[in-house]
Amino acid sequence: MDALLIGTGGSRGWPEPGCSCASCCRAAAAGPGRAAGQVLIDGTVRLVPGQPPQSSPRTGPGGPAGYRVRPVPGGWDITGPDGGRLLASAGPGLVPELDDAAAHFDIALLDLLASPAQLGLLRARGLVRRSTAVAAMYADHRVTSAEELARRCRVWGVEPGRDGMLVSGPRPVPADDQGPAGPHRTLIIGGARSGKSREAELRLSGEPAVTYLAAGPWAGQAPDTEWADRVAAHRAGRPIWWRTEESLDVAGALRRGAGALLIDGIGTWLAAVMETAGMWADPPAAQASDRLAAKIEELIAAWRQASGLVVAVTDQVGEGLVPTYPAGRAFRDQLGWLNQRLAAESDLALQMVAGRVVALPA
Repeated sequence: MDALLIGTGGSRGWPEPGCSCASCCRAAAAGPGRAAGQVLIDGTVRLVPGQPPQSSPRTGPGGPAGYRVRPVPGGWDITGPDGGRLLASAGPGLVPELDDAAAHFDIALLDLLASPAQLGLLRARGLVRRSTAVAAMYADHRVTSAEELARRCRVWGVEPGRDGMLVSGPRPVPADDQGPAGPHRTLIIGGARSGKSREAELRLSGEPAVTYLAAGPWAGQAPDTEWADRVAAHRAGRPIWWRTEESLDVAGALRRGAGALLIDGIGTWLAAVMETAGMWADPPAAQASDRLAAKIEELIAAWRQASGLVVAVTDQVGEGLVPTYPAGRAFRDQLGWLNQRLAAESDLALQMVAGRVVALPA
């Protein structure tokens, strides 16, 4: 089965006519833009948002001859005469919802700006496999630039759809193919509200099995309604099929290596470990430094030997005033040193600045 991507932009294309937002200005400066989304399947079935699939000439009330066209909420499930299968979003902002009767697809054309996590769910259900050709459709000013869209698609292991592209499926998969190649230890560092947690979640959206490890606050901490509200908001924004674990045993989670692991975050883990080690006492408890050092070494060793896909979020420190109290200075110093060691053992280190991603050199 083949799908010719006649247009890959949003409902008004990209850039949108008359729109002067930064994204559309970048798209206009880059050259020919993207036409409004439209797909031609096998030269026979035409998909246009807001319309039922059609052929030219139309050969019957059931749809194009030889094709089984099944509408699903948010999309189309299409089977060709040769058994080839295609899943398509029905338009910008729409996410196909499939029942248990669905089988795996050879091609998937999805609006991944609407929901990148739909890809992870399709993979988890076995509906999108290594052999499935996946392309991102309906690009528009929901993303900052074509370069950012391409970056995300590389992370997800899909093609950023382009006008005129021919997508063929199933695609050949070498026997030794293990999926999209990429860094399996990624450290994301940034200040408060820099977008680091969002980037971590985005990077793992296409994974079929993800454990979200919430490493803090420490046991015994007094109830904090504001913290609870933050946790609830984070949890509500994550895919519902992700597994959430609240634990300070980050090293143990790294050693288990089952599926993808998101650690959020190193700063709260360190604060909790410093508390349990007795570092916050004035003066610090006897052997507190030794207990803390042992925990840090255990974490570094597990991170160094991690075999699964893992993304860790940590806080940037040291860019403001020197804390006026000993505990603050101790935490700043310890986290700064820990960040350096984790970055040195990472395949990829990213810095988040105002929602923008900066890759740090190795």
